[in-house]
Amino acid sequence: MDYETATKDILALTHGETDSVALMATLACEIHARHPLSDWTGFYRVTAPELLKIGPYQGGHGCLVIPFSRGVCGAAARTGEVQNVPDVDAFPDHIACASSTRSELVIPVRNGAGRLLGVLDLDSNTPAAFTQADEDWLIPLLAQVFERAE
Repeated sequence: MDYETATKDILALTHGETDSVALMATLACEIHARHPLSDWTGFYRVTAPELLKIGPYQGGHGCLVIPFSRGVCGAAARTGEVQNVPDVDAFPDHIACASSTRSELVIPVRNGAGRLLGVLDLDSNTPAAFTQADEDWLIPLLAQVFERAE
């Protein structure tokens, strides 16, 4: 995957935008189209205390509601830490939104003021699909894109 070109293109597409839903929609589309192993790419938005709801995504249906107390997305929101899960069957309390999912990468998304907006969730039907290089690409990209998000 060409992370450098993807970053350049995404930053050009999102330049000047502050609406978090518009940013999430654009990123979900671009990341999904570019990452060869992401079978589901999307965001879960913080909509109430300790609660995530489905946001913009690409792929099949996602779970509509995920509490911070459950699953990989909930763990990322609750702890503020990246969750790179090579085998979802080995993750305690994994929520199977799609039975085909084998691995998952979830990254907390904050704006420049530090407010948790939600999480970026990448699911793959391939075990151990997501690498440290994916994390090293997405973490700073999300920080830059959502810096001024509302």
